[in-house]
Amino acid sequence: MISNKTKYGLHALMNLSEKYNKGPVLIADLAYEEKIPKKFLELILLELKNNGILQSKKGKGGGYQLARNPNEVKIGQIMRILDGPIAPVACVSQSAYKPCKECKDEHHCGIRLVMKDVRDAMSDILDNTSLADVAIRINNLKGERISSYQI
Repeated sequence: MISNKTKYGLHALMNLSEKYNKGPVLIADLAYEEKIPKKFLELILLELKNNGILQSKKGKGGGYQLARNPNEVKIGQIMRILDGPIAPVACVSQSAYKPCKECKDEHHCGIRLVMKDVRDAMSDILDNTSLADVAIRINNLKGERISSYQI
């Protein structure tokens, strides 16, 4: 499961991707629209800014906005920034590898083999899905509801 931090971060980024190139958005407005506790959102946005996902502007007309096009911001990157490695166990992590203490032979461990497949599958999806891709999927679902409506 992903943490609330990542879930809130993704919701905030989806909101900001809808407003891409329309200027900065106030934290208070973003927190209200996405029903995210403001103080928690401040910490999340600062972490995303420090990692180059967001940029901010102070003062009147200030707030946060995406630093890059929504097509370039991948879900996997966001998850790693906010939650750390995607791997289900440390022995298959590419960025935070640690051997398991109880493992006798890592190269022949069935659990590791399966968890590596899980990590690879998750990474493939998350690292190839952008904020723009998610927005397209949402709009397609909204279109399905409208087109299937009958009187």
